[in-house]
Amino acid sequence: MSPAGRPSVVAIGGGHGTAVTLKAARRYAGRLTGVVSVADDGGSSGRLRELLNVVALGDIRKCLVALADEDSALADAFERRYEEGEMAGHALGNLILAGLIDATGDLVGGVAEAARLLGARGDVLPATSELVVLKAECDHGTVAGQVAVKGAADIQRVSLVPGDAQPPPLAVERIAEADQIVIGPGSLFTSVLAAVAVGGIAEAVASSKGQVVYVCNLRPEIPETEGFDVTDHVTALARHDVLVDVVLCDSIRGMNIGMTDVMVRDLPLTGENVLVHSPAKLAQALSGLLA
Repeated sequence: MSPAGRPSVVAIGGGHGTAVTLKAARRYAGRLTGVVSVADDGGSSGRLRELLNVVALGDIRKCLVALADEDSALADAFERRYEEGEMAGHALGNLILAGLIDATGDLVGGVAEAARLLGARGDVLPATSELVVLKAECDHGTVAGQVAVKGAADIQRVSLVPGDAQPPPLAVERIAEADQIVIGPGSLFTSVLAAVAVGGIAEAVASSKGQVVYVCNLRPEIPETEGFDVTDHVTALARHDVLVDVVLCDSIRGMNIGMTDVMVRDLPLTGENVLVHSPAKLAQALSGLLA
């Protein structure tokens, strides 16, 4: 528990989903940490990765913006994308992050400096500081690269190359000390498990005394989780050595529950936009689990 008596919360996963979790958790958490996948190889992140030999920065950027003040002009600028010329497709925040990482000579330090500039109410940590490639074992063979994995079906297991990539020590420390660990929402194999696949993260979650919550997607993703229900998500997590205490889902949006021994809380989790989780409703549900 943080000094103010509010819970210490760690969110693990990828960009859009974990950004929503961070927006939700900042409403009730004391110390808040995002541990974010860096395996993306598409879009601006993929291009910068090739050009500058830096890990994928897009998911980190989204999570930093989620922790910034809502009226922050700098946070708005981080999300602005160039539309023309050689810079077309690049988000300004990715470029700033790349510059800060180069200036500090350290990925974790550069991201921390970006958080300071944004006035972020929490910390964002890469799942690993190493350049990694996501690999999936499917029924029809092996697929490599996040973009390729996202287009695959019948995925059994994902892993990272190199297989000995390690998380920053601070990430393991925060997971160990957390009162609540929130995994997801997000693409199961290409965001959530891409973060968990880093050596030491699943072990840290298993060793933590904190409550482990999985926030399930609102509907299956085609083809990545086509035909999946909540039970299939829980089974896939267990196959990657992640056991959860409770699942939050919203079955009215198209995700069937199935049969699982894990506690499932089926609650309304969307607002006006029924395609994404509502941070306010997710915060109420997550804080309620702790209460």
